[in-house]
Amino acid sequence: MFILQGMDTPRPRLKKQIQASLRDYPVAALIGMRQVGKTTLAREVAELRRGQTHYFDLEDDRQLARLREPIAALEPLRGLVVIDEVQHLPAVFRSLRVLADRPRTPCRFLVLGSASGDLLGQSAESLAGRIAYLNVRGLAIDEVGSERLERLWLRGGLPDSFHARSEAASFEWRLNYVRTFLERDVPQLGIGIPAATLRRFWTMLAHWHGQIWNGAEFGRSFGISHTSVRRYLDALTDALVVCQLQPWAENLAKRQVKAPKVYLTDSGLLHTLLQIETLHDLLGHPKVGASWEGAMLGEVVTHLGARPEERFFWATHAGAELDLFVVRGRQRIGVEFKHTSVPAPTASMRIAMQDLRLDHLYVVHAGADSFPMGDRLTAVAACRLLEDMDPLG
Repeated sequence: MFILQGMDTPRPRLKKQIQASLRDYPVAALIGMRQVGKTTLAREVAELRRGQTHYFDLEDDRQLARLREPIAALEPLRGLVVIDEVQHLPAVFRSLRVLADRPRTPCRFLVLGSASGDLLGQSAESLAGRIAYLNVRGLAIDEVGSERLERLWLRGGLPDSFHARSEAASFEWRLNYVRTFLERDVPQLGIGIPAATLRRFWTMLAHWHGQIWNGAEFGRSFGISHTSVRRYLDALTDALVVCQLQPWAENLAKRQVKAPKVYLTDSGLLHTLLQIETLHDLLGHPKVGASWEGAMLGEVVTHLGARPEERFFWATHAGAELDLFVVRGRQRIGVEFKHTSVPAPTASMRIAMQDLRLDHLYVVHAGADSFPMGDRLTAVAACRLLEDMDPLG
């Protein structure tokens, strides 16, 4: 049985991607944080397909028990098989490889997961060439409309938060999300870190949002080693509530930063941990620029269609930097994020364009209009992102 959450936003782009993956591969995996809408997407895709749909929710102990012998349970099935919260039984991927290799592929498998580390490792090892991965992030501009951009930025993309009846109701929902995640979801994911410790660390990360990781400083704050706090960072990354943007390293003469940048995945959860409840509070907060950068980075990555292995940031010890550097083949795109309505070219932009040999550099800003700033340099209004920035070829 599918449970439809409080989400009334159509997501045609994702549904089309899922349908294409199920046509081309015997297994498709939807990876995304809790409550991001994976189950609803699976339900809607199932309704569009002909034939039977079989659903296993592995948070239900009875259904988890049914899949303790996966071959016996899954081999007779035809149509679409949906396995939700598959991270509770990563060993199932070995059986999916056997089932995916059957002649004429009598069924397709759609697996949904809320953790990335062991899940992706298990599936990559067992299902190489047989599985397509789709990262499901929160609602995006193309799904809610640019006229609701500020609401999306403040509340984040988790559907129940975005669609709440008021800012106060949205904030309360996110407070409960944080509490449930720490007290219930973290132990279920096998993360052996006390909830109070992880909450303190997550809150500290919120204040660090958009900055380059400094394990030594975090370690001093917690009174533990830098390797231990790195374990905390990796745990939240695997749980998909934090993302790490890796640095670009190239054989340049300049000394380059080699640590990742860290962001909270959802701007609404960022604002919850920072105790920001209203747009007025956000616009007056010291982290407004970093919040804008993280939110718009997610939008740009989605719009460009940039895969995780294609996106980086770049910074030198001399001070030159680029917020987002996307590389696909010989195509090189740079993006800067400025919470201003009148962005201007900077020396750092010119250095990045020259040193990284950019085909184009975009400056995504908070104003109403897009306009050229120079050769291969364009200011793009966030509200016009879909119209004025071309996806990757």
